[in-house]
Amino acid sequence: MSVNILFVCTGNTCRSPMAAAILHDKQLKTVNVRSAGIYAIPYTEMSEYAKQLLDEANIRHQHYATQLSSEEIEWADLILTMTTAHRDSIYANFPVVEQKIFTLKEYVSTNGSQDVSDPYGGNKMIYEVTFQELRGLIDRLVKKIEGN
Repeated sequence: MSVNILFVCTGNTCRSPMAAAILHDKQLKTVNVRSAGIYAIPYTEMSEYAKQLLDEANIRHQHYATQLSSEEIEWADLILTMTTAHRDSIYANFPVVEQKIFTLKEYVSTNGSQDVSDPYGGNKMIYEVTFQELRGLIDRLVKKIEGN
């Protein structure tokens, strides 16, 4: 049985596409992954620094921003947001998602802030911090999915 995972952030150009690419790169046969943004402008390219970091890590990616929609919500078995504000906004608009929506950090049981900081507009070093944080969170997610 496969699981459909949807990562959600604000504009779908930094955090959620990086998270989706990192998870997709794990090549889990039972996982399908997509990303979307609450305020995405459809077909916007991924941010330049996000692309650079994925390239440097040899993680394949092909991405154009997707606006979060009811179709994406219905497709997903699990919706993982980058912030509590994203989670709460989606829940307010789609109350049926209550059982399948979490912040990424909440789902993999990290303590402290439940938000992955937004590197948008920052320099490459700021993107690097977010990228490394996402890699660690995705590793924890994979362990949870695989039951380890």
